[in-house]
Amino acid sequence: MRIIENRKKFFALSLILIIIGFASMFYQASKGNGMLNWDVEFTGGTAIEIDMGEAFDHEQLRGIIDKVTGQNSPQIQDIIGTNEVQVKIQSIDSETRGKLSEAIKAEFLSSDIKSIKDVSGTVSSEMQKAAMKAILVACIAMLIYISIRFKDIRAGGSAIIALLHDVLLVIVAYAIFRIPVNNAFIAVLLTILGYSVNATIVIFDRVRENHNRFSKHQTAEKIDKSIAQTLARSINTSITTFFTVGAIYAIGVQSIKEIALPMMVGIIVGAYSSICISGSIWYSLLPKRDK
Repeated sequence: MRIIENRKKFFALSLILIIIGFASMFYQASKGNGMLNWDVEFTGGTAIEIDMGEAFDHEQLRGIIDKVTGQNSPQIQDIIGTNEVQVKIQSIDSETRGKLSEAIKAEFLSSDIKSIKDVSGTVSSEMQKAAMKAILVACIAMLIYISIRFKDIRAGGSAIIALLHDVLLVIVAYAIFRIPVNNAFIAVLLTILGYSVNATIVIFDRVRENHNRFSKHQTAEKIDKSIAQTLARSINTSITTFFTVGAIYAIGVQSIKEIALPMMVGIIVGAYSSICISGSIWYSLLPKRDK
């Protein structure tokens, strides 16, 4: 394998994907759709309580909401033990509320609209700041741990840069596929960070083990050999995890798919960054005398 020799190609590929993602975000913003598809949990919106009167098809209800409001990812939550359901969507005006009520009653004859009201975002700015602080603290802790473990702050720095790369590409996926950004967004990011850094540490550990098998000026060969030795482990772990999450995506309801899809993207991105990016960044940060 010649990962280090081709590192600039991998850097260029990642940069192109990130540029495409941010271009998509600015394009959506120019159309008035927002750079990301912020969920009601972040922005607030309209909550509708409906007594369906009998069992119903969630996708059918979702289709009506999409047709009337243009919103294709409403939150639909069943109230356990009843035929009632709560729907949360982005804020709509009184005219649209009336049209939506009429459309639901026409499609579901036994339904009864109990209430339609505005709600505030449940994910407050304080919670968002706390989540960002948690991610920052986690990254600093990982930087310190990896730097001490491998006796090289460049190893820790390259791992953190690779994690930032993963976060950006997952955000790009949210932007391109217009996946709703809700509470699950924070959980998805933290899960992917943990998954990716674990795979990176496995490779870095093998680099450390191979340290005495190569001369001082064979660093590229040492990293490439270490990646090759751990490649089967990295790919097998990623494939089995991807298929598991993929099965959940295939059979899950919309709310589950909104978690599974970015997780699938994150698994691919995490494997790619661990194999092609993290070691390449480590090598690029080394002084010429150690290459």
